[in-house]
Amino acid sequence: MKLSEFKFELPQELIALHPARNRDESRLMVVHRATGQIEHRNFKDILDYFVEGDTLVMNNTKVFPARMYGNKEKTGAKIEVFLLRELNKELRLWDVLVDPARKIRVGNKLYFGESDMVAEVIDNTTSRGRTIKFLFDGTDEEFRKALYDLGETPIPKEILNRETEPGDSERYQTIYAEHIGAVAAPSAGLHFTREVMKRMEIKGIETASVTLHVGLGTYRTVDVEDLTKHKMDSENFIVEAPACVVVNKALDAKKRVCAVGTTTIRAMEASVSANNRMKPTQGWTDRFIFPPHDFKIANCLLTNFHTPESTLIMLVSAFAGYDLLMKAYKEAIQEKYRFFSYGDAMLIL
Repeated sequence: MKLSEFKFELPQELIALHPARNRDESRLMVVHRATGQIEHRNFKDILDYFVEGDTLVMNNTKVFPARMYGNKEKTGAKIEVFLLRELNKELRLWDVLVDPARKIRVGNKLYFGESDMVAEVIDNTTSRGRTIKFLFDGTDEEFRKALYDLGETPIPKEILNRETEPGDSERYQTIYAEHIGAVAAPSAGLHFTREVMKRMEIKGIETASVTLHVGLGTYRTVDVEDLTKHKMDSENFIVEAPACVVVNKALDAKKRVCAVGTTTIRAMEASVSANNRMKPTQGWTDRFIFPPHDFKIANCLLTNFHTPESTLIMLVSAFAGYDLLMKAYKEAIQEKYRFFSYGDAMLIL
């Protein structure tokens, strides 16, 4: 498929700048692939579509405060440093993005606030990418606490068009987040509350957890018309045996296996066995999913509403079917659904 096929007019006012007052008060569009029917519900109604033995698979990655601000030595120029991934724990080497990049060269040092945190630029990786080495006297625990104290919640402000606010530290995180490593939230999971999870348990709906540490590549612009030429960033994922047992049991019983979010389904697709079951796997995946694609594990997907020409809408299109998804998005715009990370949800059955 072509990039231009995923271009549509999205009114700016439909991009949700803030989450719903309560997590489970978002709207829920339900899309039935078999019939093409589209329903308009509330997120609290989601359990109406699941029965005992069905399984929801969730990404338990945890967002860390990846956006930091430092000052360049000598000039004092303010520099944004966005932590992407830790390259070497002992040497405290990190892969980062810097802005403005033109001011940052190999050998420059950056100073962070009134703390003892200093970083030296040791390599250029991309136009904005750098490898930095933190110079910090202290234990690893003290170092990580300093990073947390200095960092802020990495909401995608380029899309939301606003700065981070105090409430983001709690709301831009799923309630079941466990393993630190993401620089963007797995947004489909942001709708779940402890009350919804308890109702799931009472109803006999199973849950399974996988981990995919979401990177900024999730929101990277696709700049090639031929989608086969687009290259995804690699993201670290872990699928462990307990999750595989739960998911495979549901598949064998012909139950629903619902991936909560595009990152979850990417981890699941990276861990498919020869007999189309989920197997314990860990590593890095750069798989780019777009139509056509034969999904092997999940037969149901919960997701948010995504921006035009994003890799996210391409994956969802592969799951729902292009024509049906475009019809659903047209209706979503007419009905003023809220888009993006803090927006409303879509359940594809």
